[in-house]
Amino acid sequence: MNNTTPFWDPDWKRVQAPLSALRRQLASFPSPPLRIMKVSQLDAELLDDELLETMKEQLWSAFSLFKPSFKETLKPELALALNLIMYKFSVYDMGATYGSQLQNLIYRNERKHSGGLQSTAKDAPLTKTQKITYGVVTVGGQYVMERLNRMATAQGWGELPEDNIKRKAWNVLQKGGSVFRIVSLLNFLAFLYAGKYRTVLERLLSMRLVYAERNSNRQASFEFLNRQMVWHAFTEFLMFLMPLINVSKLKRNVKRMLLPAALMSANELSTLPPHICAICHENDSGLTTPGTSTSTVIHNPYITNCGHVYCYYCIKTKRMIDDEWCCLRCGTKVDAISRHIDVAPDKALDEKTDEQEELEEQDKSQETHEKQDKQEQDA
Repeated sequence: MNNTTPFWDPDWKRVQAPLSALRRQLASFPSPPLRIMKVSQLDAELLDDELLETMKEQLWSAFSLFKPSFKETLKPELALALNLIMYKFSVYDMGATYGSQLQNLIYRNERKHSGGLQSTAKDAPLTKTQKITYGVVTVGGQYVMERLNRMATAQGWGELPEDNIKRKAWNVLQKGGSVFRIVSLLNFLAFLYAGKYRTVLERLLSMRLVYAERNSNRQASFEFLNRQMVWHAFTEFLMFLMPLINVSKLKRNVKRMLLPAALMSANELSTLPPHICAICHENDSGLTTPGTSTSTVIHNPYITNCGHVYCYYCIKTKRMIDDEWCCLRCGTKVDAISRHIDVAPDKALDEKTDEQEELEEQDKSQETHEKQDKQEQDA
């Protein structure tokens, strides 16, 4: 009969009792504390929030074609479904959120690492009770509080009499929120000191973030983050600097330096009909055919020193922004403007003038006939 038992199995079974006693004794010995970088834990929380916001934006865009009231009514339920999905595939399945995994962090059951077992190489995984409680409080509690606040706000619990039970519930909610914020602040101060638990729930459930791989503290590359910070600072500087620069004046000066005067005056705006405001047409980006849109027709006309007519609001605004503004039609610097009055033709006067011309022609022809008759009589 073949014996398949390994040769070392009897010895291994014999030393199990001494090894268990030794492990129990190790728990009473002091051990060096396990230090986890606080910035990594806080960055993990920020990454989780940003990921959740990104997923929410995609979810809201999926319901953009529905009625706004439909999305607003079911918004808590949609957020609940999204949080449940993210919780299931992160904390429940892998023992860490997505942001924590990016920072090389994972939850462990800190109750199994008390005393001298704090810095052991093997971390105890979370129990099913810890995972379920964490999901119920974070996901379900957030949904219940949002629904309760919506209902209390819609029904006006805060404006009811003091002896009303809903008003008392409203006061309890407000005081409970204040107490929770104070406790969260104290817990955060304790976290900054010890670096163990970021939230009150993690402290109550003894869920501590530790390194998934002890050899590499961080797996996230900060090269992209540094590049983003540089570009962000550069864009902020440009946003501050741009209002101080007169772009149109700078553009005009560059054109004057690079282009001759003939090209400056020859442009498509110079061929516009006289009843079209060149400034209005330029603001419309030429999307409409000249003369077909009433938005580009001159209103309250004012004439420049170069003889071209613009809307009063347009020309006045341009001159207030740039005191060296040049006419869009001819490129001449506009020094002065004045009200332009179109003299309408007098139809009655024109008709009278035509009648007088006809009478004069008749008189001339009559005189010519009389002279011819007189010459024939004399002959």
